[in-house]
Amino acid sequence: MLKTQRQQLDTLDQHITRWMAAHGIGLLRISMGIIFLWFGALKLVPGLSPAEGLVRETITFLPFQIFLPVLAVWEILIGLGFITNKFMRLTILLLFLQMPGTLSPLLLRPDLVWTVFPYGLTLEGQYIIKNLVLISAALVIGATVRGGRLTSQAASKTTDDLT
Repeated sequence: MLKTQRQQLDTLDQHITRWMAAHGIGLLRISMGIIFLWFGALKLVPGLSPAEGLVRETITFLPFQIFLPVLAVWEILIGLGFITNKFMRLTILLLFLQMPGTLSPLLLRPDLVWTVFPYGLTLEGQYIIKNLVLISAALVIGATVRGGRLTSQAASKTTDDLT
């Protein structure tokens, strides 16, 4: 009986793993698109984006009335690229060009980011640090633009993998 239950669980696990491999990248791409589209659109409505104050306090060397709408459209374009799966290389390039600005308050305005450096983050700091996940997700998606994909099959280990 126990062996049969293990076999059933293993079969279920294989089915779920195949489903995740088949759909994970697409769902990740659409999720990224929604985040960028939504956050960008919020920046087009004065006072609606929770990041507006942080941007205003950090990017003081550019005219805010021009910079914020440009940033908003930039993020919307990233979002649309991910959602439509069009111009993916350009979409990921736009994301990577945008990220230094997004991470800049860590250095330019540490008073807005850290309660206790280097581990105590303000809410704004947490908002910024979550971008590490977005960067990593873009790397995973980017690995598929030339036909790469996830597989549910385990790769065979070579002696190089073991060292």
